[in-house]
Amino acid sequence: MTSSVLELRDVTFRREGTHILHGIDLTVRAGEHWALLGPNGAGKSTVLGFCGALTHPTSGTVDVLGRRLGRVELQALRRDIGHVNPRHPLRSPLTVTEVVLTGITGTIETPMRWVPTAEQVRKARSLIAGVGLSSRSDAIWPTLSQGERGRTLIARALAADPRLLLLDEPTTGLDVAAREQLLETVDALAHTAPDLASILVTHHLEELPESTTHALVLSHGKAIRAGRVEDVVTTETITRAFEYPIAVTREHGRWSARAVRDPHAATPTPSLAAR
Repeated sequence: MTSSVLELRDVTFRREGTHILHGIDLTVRAGEHWALLGPNGAGKSTVLGFCGALTHPTSGTVDVLGRRLGRVELQALRRDIGHVNPRHPLRSPLTVTEVVLTGITGTIETPMRWVPTAEQVRKARSLIAGVGLSSRSDAIWPTLSQGERGRTLIARALAADPRLLLLDEPTTGLDVAAREQLLETVDALAHTAPDLASILVTHHLEELPESTTHALVLSHGKAIRAGRVEDVVTTETITRAFEYPIAVTREHGRWSARAVRDPHAATPTPSLAAR
């Protein structure tokens, strides 16, 4: 069986006396691409915090890359985890190449007196080409579109050769074209980095890459269902999680969701302004 990259066992989490998560189990293996799905407040970001070695559980165990939280130095562990966050707090006018190089140093800004080697620069340029931004390699961060920033952050996350890649709502704020470009970039990782495991957080089924292999659906801090994506992302499961009748369909490897409407409900009368 493929080696385990991440294991959560009976994980609970409480904050200020409030239960956020209730007995979550999750196993992610090398080469698997998971989606964390559920409505706002379901606990997706909290689970991702465990995966990224950012948060300790209240009870239960979390093993990331074979190391247990609470028994390992977290900063060292995080260097083996790539993290794509569209809210990346960069404030300096770094170029795309410089941003990608900060993935090697594990910092937001370029460290003082740090000079990358020629090999590191070549690697950064190769990763930039891999996400389709070669023509923008010298563009500075403030001038990038949101979509270009997203793809830059994927290249940055890959710079340290991580075994686990976390994508926290990576298509936030993107228009349709930019979203599709970013999802194509994510899909390509299944071929360019076949052993890389990934976890993507979203509450929009349309944002699931075609390469998604597994899914965990959460609601009110509890796991509704987990497993192969085709078994989990169903009308029944999504309706239960979002507590609203939702029809789920899949076409050409991509998912979509629409409300189930009562065919006997009255059709709204158009307003005079719309006539």
